[in-house]
Amino acid sequence: MDAVFWIVLGVVLAVAEIFTTTLFLIMFGVGAFAAAGAAALGAPVALQAVIFAVVSALSLALARPALRRNARSGLEAGEQPFGVEAIEGSSAVVLEPVDADRGMVKIDGELWTARSFDATQTYAVGQRVQVIKVRGATALVWQDDISAPGELPEARG
Repeated sequence: MDAVFWIVLGVVLAVAEIFTTTLFLIMFGVGAFAAAGAAALGAPVALQAVIFAVVSALSLALARPALRRNARSGLEAGEQPFGVEAIEGSSAVVLEPVDADRGMVKIDGELWTARSFDATQTYAVGQRVQVIKVRGATALVWQDDISAPGELPEARG
């Protein structure tokens, strides 16, 4: 019966990890599965709890830092970006005037809602802009032809 408890706890923690994606709860799930193994071998409840605690702590201390270190984005890893990462930095054409509150652009044949990265800027229909960042389903855009060095949007804040 103890093994069933630990297995159920491990499964619950693993499913909860799917929703949090922090690589935290899964480490406790590993500890729960280790305790289930101890319970199946007939270990007393106190030893099961110790095994749960030790394996969970070791998982957190050893595996999680390595997993987080290797969980880099495609751009950081020097790989071909995809999804939102591929859109950031690309050019777009303004289809509806873009300002701080509204707008629509076309990026690689797809329609995106857009807002001006700099709230004081507006962009007219037909103007080319560059996608600086994507927040949800909205592209934050900036003028495509940056004329002065040092005038990048990151430098302006």
